Amino acid sequence: MPELMNILLTGGSGQLGKTIIQMNLFPSLFSPPKQELDITDPLKIEAFFNSFPIDAVIHCAALARMSECEKDPLKALQVNTVGTSNLISVILKKEKEINRKIRMIYLSTEGVYAGTKGNYSESDETLPYNIYGWTKLGAECSVRLLSNYCIIRTGFFDPQHIRFDTSAIDMFSSRMPIQKLAKAVAKLLYHPFIGTINVGEDRKSDYERYKVFKSNLKPSCFEDIVKSLSFKIAKDASMNCEMWEQLNGV
Repeated sequence: MPELMNILLTGGSGQLGKTIIQMNLFPSLFSPPKQELDITDPLKIEAFFNSFPIDAVIHCAALARMSECEKDPLKALQVNTVGTSNLISVILKKEKEINRKIRMIYLSTEGVYAGTKGNYSESDETLPYNIYGWTKLGAECSVRLLSNYCIIRTGFFDPQHIRFDTSAIDMFSSRMPIQKLAKAVAKLLYHPFIGTINVGEDRKSDYERYKVFKSNLKPSCFEDIVKSLSFKIAKDASMNCEMWEQLNGV
């Protein structure tokens, strides 16, 4: 795939989208505001694709706050699942029109797995534990209708903005710093890999992972955290990332 190509980034105002833009990883990146490209509006998507020649899409746009998804599951469905389906429909139509494939990178979540035993591989059963996870898994289904796609299952955090003061010693994940994920997105965009891949770091407790970046972080327990939540979270969302490590040359 050529280095210089027109890339559409959805969700450019979100945490990961902003990081991708700020890191200047791509020479020709379109990141239209929502009023110009709203994934819940098929006509706006089609108008954008008719106005700009797009070679690849990095799809980050989502309703990502779990609490918001629980409060408004219809909105979560419309944005995360139907919105992605709208985007895929336009891409399929455009591919037929231009007679070539458009590369798709879809940012999914570790939350498509059950989140109980950890070390989930790409072939493990998907059984989301909350509405956010279900809507992202639904979106994965439509992405698979394309022939040149990469679904990234991941979790991330911003080392510069750890907003909580306590973190659990018995909650585990493979979450990675947001800047590292942005670089992984760039690598996978240009890589010939097609399919679903877990992208993350080694299994660590939340406390162990975040303490490195926030020295005054205090330890807590999973039970303490879930008491204050109105939705389910994973106790062990860690993933087997061997495929990514091999591909990345780690």
